[in-house]
Amino acid sequence: MSSLKIGIAGLGTVGAATAAVIEENASVIARRTGRTLEVVAVSARERRKDRGIPLDRYRWYENAAELAVDPEIDLVCELIGGSDGVALEVVRTALAAGKHVVTANKALLAHQGATLAGLAEQQGVSLAFEAAVAGGIPIVKALREGLAANRIRRITGILNGTSNYILTTMRETGRDFASVLAEAQEKGYAEADPSFDVDGVDAAHKLCLLASLAYGCLPRFDAMRPEGIRGIKPVDIAFAGQLGFRIKLLGSARLTEAGLVLRMHPAMVPLSAPIAAVEGVFNGITVEGDRVGVAVFEGRGAGAGPTASAVVADIIDIARGLRLPTFGVPASELADRPMAPVEDLIGSYYLRLEVVDRPGVLADVAAVLRDQHVSIESLIQRGRDPEQPVTLVITTHDATEGAMSRALATIAGLPVVLEAPTMIRIEQA
Repeated sequence: MSSLKIGIAGLGTVGAATAAVIEENASVIARRTGRTLEVVAVSARERRKDRGIPLDRYRWYENAAELAVDPEIDLVCELIGGSDGVALEVVRTALAAGKHVVTANKALLAHQGATLAGLAEQQGVSLAFEAAVAGGIPIVKALREGLAANRIRRITGILNGTSNYILTTMRETGRDFASVLAEAQEKGYAEADPSFDVDGVDAAHKLCLLASLAYGCLPRFDAMRPEGIRGIKPVDIAFAGQLGFRIKLLGSARLTEAGLVLRMHPAMVPLSAPIAAVEGVFNGITVEGDRVGVAVFEGRGAGAGPTASAVVADIIDIARGLRLPTFGVPASELADRPMAPVEDLIGSYYLRLEVVDRPGVLADVAAVLRDQHVSIESLIQRGRDPEQPVTLVITTHDATEGAMSRALATIAGLPVVLEAPTMIRIEQA
């Protein structure tokens, strides 16, 4: 039985778990592939750190780029992270040396994916990234293989477990964003610097990779303007429940006649939607195909076990001899699709205002919306104390994003509006 020799660059929780899966499940993997997987070398910054696995059986490289050119290694796992620097050097060096690469690095692929995919094809090797998107959910394989016969109409997803945990806990406890974030950090669900998670950047990286797979296009992270969840307050979550919604950090991708639509922002989703039930640290993705209809995927989007499972799944495919273009079509055929103008996108909206309690306020707000051709669907008013602000909650019928943005800017400038308005998009599907 032949052996596939592996080098692991990066021995954090995922790197150590990957080595453990390969060692502990060796017999199962060998039966399923007809080959043995053998980790022969590793690289990390700190050699003496206890990672829960014996390291003396592997060759150690202080310099991960040197591991990438080790002549004994057939496949390099890049588990370092980051969109450039050492991670980019390792992947580029390994591919140029004719070695397969498996990575969990969504940021690297969102920024450099097309170039690296082209290099892999030139060298006749694989660049695989199942672990880069949604952890243990096999969504890359589903789009590239299982749903390959479909025209993908739409992808919608909760792609960041940290943000989903925060929003779930805020809803369940009524606590504010800051206190729940601190708890998530204590539990290890959020990084010391949580910006990539709570500001939507991490999830946007993943969404642009899914869009590339679905629509055969270059990753377009540069054109995205992700919005995060820092501005979501318990009062908005409570009103969402009253209106029949839950608030999620939601990514969506679709291809229209006007161009590619890639959105990452908080959204209200109906309680009846499958994705509304995806809670805590879990990820959930719905894919709508013209033949299959709606397919729903749910599972842990991060963590050592699920991510290592996805890394080793890619290694197994390579061991079996499966060779597929990184994004489903040859890199030279990836289309440079234009982005649909954001201001022309149509949707409905939730708007919360804190206003002075006096006659004519609602008429002033309604006039601004009317002037921008935004129609009110429902209205909730809370509070009747002249000494205290009154909360107005408005939901709208469909309107263009541009019209809503102009209306919001004008409403914010009204003297009767006491703080910056809160606007959340409503996802009807």
